[in-house]
Amino acid sequence: MSTVAFIGLGNMGLPMAVNLQKAGYQVTGYDVVASARSAAVEAGLSISYDALSAVRDSAVTVTMLPDGAIAQRVAADVLDAMPDDSLLIDCSTIDVKTARMIHDAAKKAGKHSLDAPVSGGVVGAEAGTLTFMAGGTADAYARSQPLLDVMGQKAVHCGDGGAGQAAKICNNMLLAISMIGTCEAFSLAEKLNLDQHRLFDVISTSSGSCWSVNTYCPVPDVGPASPADNGYQPGFAAALMLKDLNLAMAAAADADASTPMGTLATNLYQSLNALGHGGDDFSAIINRLADLEC
Repeated sequence: MSTVAFIGLGNMGLPMAVNLQKAGYQVTGYDVVASARSAAVEAGLSISYDALSAVRDSAVTVTMLPDGAIAQRVAADVLDAMPDDSLLIDCSTIDVKTARMIHDAAKKAGKHSLDAPVSGGVVGAEAGTLTFMAGGTADAYARSQPLLDVMGQKAVHCGDGGAGQAAKICNNMLLAISMIGTCEAFSLAEKLNLDQHRLFDVISTSSGSCWSVNTYCPVPDVGPASPADNGYQPGFAAALMLKDLNLAMAAAADADASTPMGTLATNLYQSLNALGHGGDDFSAIINRLADLEC
């Protein structure tokens, strides 16, 4: 099995790294946060206390980092230290432009690279059921597949460098829009004295059917278990949804694309965060519809 350096051992990165180790990979982790390193040691990972030492003997380096600026800085730090012909897989969710810059830097350094953001949240990271949206060369994708198969249940090669990030932000823009529509429908049903369980039975088998209804219903005790059944503890925090929406809006501006519903969703989640609910699950927007300003 290959040696893997895993940089970024937060809520997503740590369980992903642990799953690789359980599958037989020799994993060395690193995180700038001491508590994250301690949690990784408790989970049984080997830890390096600097990124360069972690990557120096690793055939693959995986990064899971908070934003594009950090991902680019880490890539600049480690690419020259990585072995020749090794592979960098960045699973962070970042802007398309920065993802392409990281690919260019990897190519100049003689390394392979893949942008591979994920969908599935912490639950998916722990269960190894993430979906990866990958951008890069066919060779880089082929090299990454054994690892992606361990950490997730599906991977899609979306195209050249940056295509994975493009797919992620398009998907999450649609998710935000569909969740707001779902919340509006169930809120209207309540005002009309319509039983929400019966509305679920209708929508989930009719033309309004969607993931936000069928799998992640924002109403407690309606449909399969979701964050609504746990006081709207995230799942996927509203602040992270806003981050992805802002990435989508930046990409839309660069591409001169019209996204009126995406713009509205961004404004509504900005308002939700401004009200102090960024730490709630993004489906908790159902509780604040009347308070939001768009």
